[in-house]
Amino acid sequence: RVRLLESGGGSVQPGGSLKLSCVASGYIGSSNCLGWFRQAPGKEREGVIVIYTGGGSRYYSDSVKGRFTISRDSAQNTMYLQMNDLIPKDTVMYYCATDNDCTDLFGWVEYAATRGVGDWGPGTQVTVSS
Repeated sequence: RVRLLESGGGSVQPGGSLKLSCVASGYIGSSNCLGWFRQAPGKEREGVIVIYTGGGSRYYSDSVKGRFTISRDSAQNTMYLQMNDLIPKDTVMYYCATDNDCTDLFGWVEYAATRGVGDWGPGTQVTVSS
């Protein structure tokens, strides 16, 4: 299993930016699903941005397109989520997750969000408020 740890959450005003980090302890191969999810209290977890580590497929939530970007430093085993133009609805817990079974990226995003499959970090809270 891969241990994941998120950081970088905090409080920011609407329109501001935050950059989340996710450090992995363990091997993430070139055929993993890897990405960010988020969950508001009382609501289902949703995929934010998820990638196939072998390149190509990417999943973006419509709610973050044009505002959030994902990047990865493989040498540091770290993944980032750059969040710009933050709005109050972005106030949720953010989680990073990975799974070495990634034959269907979009299917995995839905399955991971609803069933929690794969390896997950404990999450980091983001609060957007004036």
